[in-house]
Amino acid sequence: MTDLRIATVQFENISADKTANLATIQRFAAAAATQACHVVAFHECCIPGYTFASRLSRAELYAVAEAVPSGASTQALIGIARKENIVILAGLYERDEENQEIYNTYVCVSGDGLLASFRKLHPFISAHLSVGNELVVFDLLGWKAGILICYDNNVVENVRATALSGAEILFAPHVTMCTPSTRPGAGFVDASLWAKRHEDPTTLRAEFDGLKGRAWLMKWLPARAYDNGIYVVFSNPIGMDDDQLKNGCSMVLDPFGDVLAECQKLDEDMAVALCTRDKLQEAGGFRYRKARRPEVYGDVIGQENDSQLKVAWM
Repeated sequence: MTDLRIATVQFENISADKTANLATIQRFAAAAATQACHVVAFHECCIPGYTFASRLSRAELYAVAEAVPSGASTQALIGIARKENIVILAGLYERDEENQEIYNTYVCVSGDGLLASFRKLHPFISAHLSVGNELVVFDLLGWKAGILICYDNNVVENVRATALSGAEILFAPHVTMCTPSTRPGAGFVDASLWAKRHEDPTTLRAEFDGLKGRAWLMKWLPARAYDNGIYVVFSNPIGMDDDQLKNGCSMVLDPFGDVLAECQKLDEDMAVALCTRDKLQEAGGFRYRKARRPEVYGDVIGQENDSQLKVAWM
C-alpha cells in the first residue's frame, strides 16, 4: 500500500471495565472506517485502564491481565477489526501463564488475527510488572511499523534502534502528562477543572496546553520523528484515568516533525492523517541515519548503565 490513512484516538477509559472500554474502541473503529482509515490506534492499557493498577496486589493484577493472543480482549479486538475491516492497535496487561509474568503490552490486530505484540521495555505503575526485552518491527499493510510504549519513547536509543530496524511508522501509546516531575512547570491538574470543563474550558485548556501538558510534550516528541525520519502516532487518554486527569492531544507527526493531525477537543476525539512514502526519504532523518559513524561511538552507546535501571517503577 502506497499511502496509509491512520486515526489516533483519545478517550476516557473506565478503570477495570474492559467491556465499556472495548465498546468505545468498537465505536471509534467504526468511525475511523467510515473515514476510509486503514488503521486506528488507542492509548496504553486502554482496555483495562492504567493507573488503578498501582493499587493492585500481584494476584489482583494477574487476574486483570490476559493471555495474548488467546485472551478475550485480544480476540474481541480481532472481531472488531474483522467487522470494521480496519487494523486496530490497543493496550492491555498481559500474563505469561507459563512463566507467571505480567507485562504492559500493546497489540496490533487485523480481522485475520494478531499482527504484532510488544511488551513495554520500561514499565511504570506497578512493581509487579516485568520488563520487555525485545524491539518489535512488523509488516503493516505494506509498511514497516514499530511500537514503543510511553516511557520507552523518552529513551532516545529505543526510538533510533526501532528506526534502524526498519520502522517507517512508530506507534507511541501513552498515559502521560499532568503529573509531578522535577522538570519546571510539571504537576497534576485539578480534577475539578475536568468536571467544570463545559462551563470553564479556558482554565482547563491553559493547564492542558501549558508545561504540565502539551508544551512539555512538544519539547521532545517532534524530535523523535524528525531525528529518525519516521511517522509517529501518539495516543493518550483524556479525562480521568482513575484519580489522575490526563490531557489527551493524541496526534500524528510526519518525518519532518510536523503535526499532521491532532485531537483538540476537551472530550473524546479522533485525529486522522495520511502517511505518504515520499516524506520518508525527503526528511532530514533519512540522511542522518545514513551519515552515522558507529565505529566512532558504538562502544559508548552500547555500554552498560551504572545504575542498571531498567524498570521505571520506583
